[in-house]
Formats: sequence, C-alpha cells, structure tokens
Amino acid sequence: MAISLVRKRAVAANRIPKATGLIHLLLRRTLPNPPAILLLMLLLVWCSSTLLSVSFFHVCISSRKLNLYCVSAGTRPHFEDFTSRSYYNTTSTNTPTTTTTTNSNSNNNYNISSDNDILKAEIAYAVKIVEEQMQALRSHATTLERRRKLLNQTTCTGREIFVYELPPKFNKELINQCNGLLPWMNLCDYFANDALGEPISKLGKGWYRTHQYSLEPIFHSRVLRHPCRVFNADQAKLFYVPFFGGLDVLRWHFKNVSDQVKDCLGVDLVKWLEGQPTWARNSGKDHVFVLGKISWDFRRKNKGSWGTSFLELDQMQNPTKLLIERQPWHLNDVGIPHPTHFHPHSDDDIAAWQSKIMQFERKNLVSFAGAARPEAPENIRSALIKQCMSGDGHCRFLDCRVGECSKPETVIELFIESEFCLQPPGDSPTRKSLFDSLVSGCIPVLFDPFTAYYQYPWHLPEDHGLYSVFIEKEKVREMKADVVEKLKKVSLQEREEMRRYIVYELMPGLVYGDSTSELEEFEDAFSFRFRLIT
Repeated sequence: MAISLVRKRAVAANRIPKATGLIHLLLRRTLPNPPAILLLMLLLVWCSSTLLSVSFFHVCISSRKLNLYCVSAGTRPHFEDFTSRSYYNTTSTNTPTTTTTTNSNSNNNYNISSDNDILKAEIAYAVKIVEEQMQALRSHATTLERRRKLLNQTTCTGREIFVYELPPKFNKELINQCNGLLPWMNLCDYFANDALGEPISKLGKGWYRTHQYSLEPIFHSRVLRHPCRVFNADQAKLFYVPFFGGLDVLRWHFKNVSDQVKDCLGVDLVKWLEGQPTWARNSGKDHVFVLGKISWDFRRKNKGSWGTSFLELDQMQNPTKLLIERQPWHLNDVGIPHPTHFHPHSDDDIAAWQSKIMQFERKNLVSFAGAARPEAPENIRSALIKQCMSGDGHCRFLDCRVGECSKPETVIELFIESEFCLQPPGDSPTRKSLFDSLVSGCIPVLFDPFTAYYQYPWHLPEDHGLYSVFIEKEKVREMKADVVEKLKKVSLQEREEMRRYIVYELMPGLVYGDSTSELEEFEDAFSFRFRLIT
C-alpha cells in the first residue's frame, strides 16, 4: 500500500525533514590549548520552522507569531528508575545555555551543511531523545497501572491532592479580565458554565462553545471536585497550583509592554510558592501545573519577543507541567489534549455520541478546515489547499480566513461527514483541530510527527497507525505526493478498523467531562491524567 501508516521506528528513521535553511549550531570541542573552542555552524530549518539539536547544540523554534529562539536540548535524561514517585524526582534535562561566540580562525570553522552524514546523525540523536522520553512516560503509566491492579487500589490512600488557594490575581482576576484579554474578542461568554462556554444545542447534549484557551479554568473546576482532594496539606501526596498562566500570557500578546511586565505575575507566583512549607520540602517536585497554551509561549529567550519566561525560571524545572503542547526535550513537560467542544456529563452522553458518529454517512473522502499561510512559505497549507480544491470532488475545503470556522457546529459537521481530516501544522506543530477530528470519528492525516506522536504519551498509543495516516510534508511541499490519491488507496476495511479504534478506544479519553460529570464506565482526559500522576 502506497500510504504510510506510521510506526514508531519508521518515524525515527524516515520521517525527518531535509535541511531547508540556516540556524546557529553551537559545538564545544575540548582542546589542550585553549581549553575549549566554541564554533558557529550551519544546520537545518525544521520544516514548519522547528529546528532540532542534540546534546551539544540548541533547539530553535520560530513561527508566524514567535521570534526565533533556541532552547538547550540538554544531555540524555536518566530513565533507569522511572517509577511512580521517581517521576517527580527526575532532575531537569536542561543544560546551561551556552553563549554564542564566533572564532575568527577560519581553520576552525566547520560547515556542517556540507556533511550530510553528520547532519543525519545529529537529527537522529535528537529524535532518539524525544522517543526515549515518550517511552519513559508510557512506562510510568504502565507501571502505575500494574501496581494499582496488583494492590486492587480503589481508595484515595496515597493519592491525596491538595489544591492551593492562591491570591485572586493568579487566576480569578484573570478570568475577570475576559473582555480585555484579546483586543478583537470578548471572551466572557466562553468562561460561562465553568469555562465550557455556551451550549450548542444543534450538536446535542454535552456540546459547548469552548474556547481553545480555556483548559486552565476547566481543569481547576474539575480538581476542586476531585474525590481525592484533601484540605490538610500535610496529608497530600500531590499539590496542584491553579495558576492560569496561559491567560496571563494571552493578555500581553498584542500589547506593547516590557518583558518585566510580561514576567511579573509568574515571578510573583514563584515567590509566593517559595514561602509555602509544602513547596520547600521537595523543591516543587510533587507539584503540578496546568497551562493552557503551548510550552514555547512560556519559554521566551530573546528580549522583547513573544511570551513570558515562566518555564525558564530555575524554580520551574522540578514541577510537572501539563500543556496542550510540550517542549519535546523536557521530560517534565507532558502533553495533554486540547479542549474540544464535547464535554459529556454521563456515560450515556458518550455512548450516544459514539453511536451517532459510527452510523453517520461519510460524504467526503477528505476535508481540510484551515487557512493558508502565505507569509510562511515553508508551511504546506497552501499546497494542501490547492490539492484539495483540485481533488475532483473528493476533498472539501473549509476556509477559516473568511470566518467559516468561527462556528464549532460547522467544523464538527464537516468532520463527521469526512473519512479523513488533513491536520498540517499551523503556528506550532500541534493543532486543536486534531482532537476535533478524532472526537468526530474522522481519521487524522498528519504531516509532522511533532503534531501528535511526540506529544501525548498518556492519551495516544505508540502505534500511530491505529488512528492516523502519515504523509511526509517534504513530499507535499515538493509536489511528490498527491494526498487525495494516496488516501483513495486506503481500503474501506482499513478505514473502518481505524474509525472503530478512534471512536471506541480513544475518543472517551480525549474529551473533558463537565465540572459535575458522573462517568463510571469511561474515563475522560481529566480522570485518566490525574490517575496517572497520583
């Protein structure tokens, strides 16, 4: 079969894009005299502006919204003792950021772009680090599951959660600024119903107009009702910090303010935590944060650029951070699903939706809901749109530039009528639309392994071919792959098997139930996640 139904090894070996541009590579060589020489090198642009590095150089990320900056990839993390509590004792994999210098001696300059073998080896090493971390996170989950079954653990003993009562400026006051977080949109209606938003009656019970940045208050509402919550900090094994850092970042995105202003609230939070005995006793290793924006938004490197430096603070290296997009080389960054519009209250809500989408007529072979990125020529969206619109009626394009995607029901109806949903990277590798398509029973077609495969170890399986199709974005960019034609070759039986797996095995664990949900047969994304970290 001509299509790539991805497996882990295939991703590592064959899914690495070619070099298409320039970055700074810092290579430290130890010589007798002088003791060390720092050399400037040429390497690659990682397709959708993601630039890889290994132990001796830096990861650089840029996008339409993010200025180019680099993050130390660090050394190989230690995975030898990654069992239940050691997860919180894992030291940060960061290495100190190295200052870029140049050497005037041309004999010491090394042009790595002329050595393809070294280039491939370094990319493979960087990907290997990511895969080892994903495997470690999956092993942690498996260990806990086996232990729980062995002990027949059904109580909260050893799983007690303490929720900090933070000063209102760290959460409630951010919610109260809902009409000013974005200059062109009032978000207040989206924060109704415990941040689920207003109901969408057209889609049925459990559907809401949920904003993509509502994850923090949604989680907060659920944690407050967690059955293992305790009110005595001395009894707790896990400490949840309800800091709405994503909303804090959001309010400064489009305002001309200083870095000090952007960072102020996060710095104040760390100071507040350092005054708590519960933080000091384990240096924050048993603390968890939920952040509703991508990791890069909290890792500002360059002065005056996008986002805050909250996750770059020394004090933030030990806690566990749950984010909609993780930084792939940080073990304590864990990816969790973007919030969708489906928030079931009961098992019946989930079962009813499963039955509906399995019986729904799939009129479209392929669909794509999105917009082109003409200002980002490395992005493949324009190529996909062109292929889709010339697909002889087999592909339907929903243009988000003209407001077609502003109504969730329009997008969901498109997805439940489609066999395959194209999910190229956007402003960053991950995409909320991926989860909208999975919840709709539409098989996602991915073009970058960082969109999902290296992000969600506790919610998506290691065998990516069970739920997705992978096509190399370089082949699309170079017009060597006709996406619609490739998808035509996937048999009806294969589609059905993948859809059944998505709907019955994956979907319940990818949605967040409402704040008073009473799920017994199913575990949603919240319940499953907190079961693994307690």
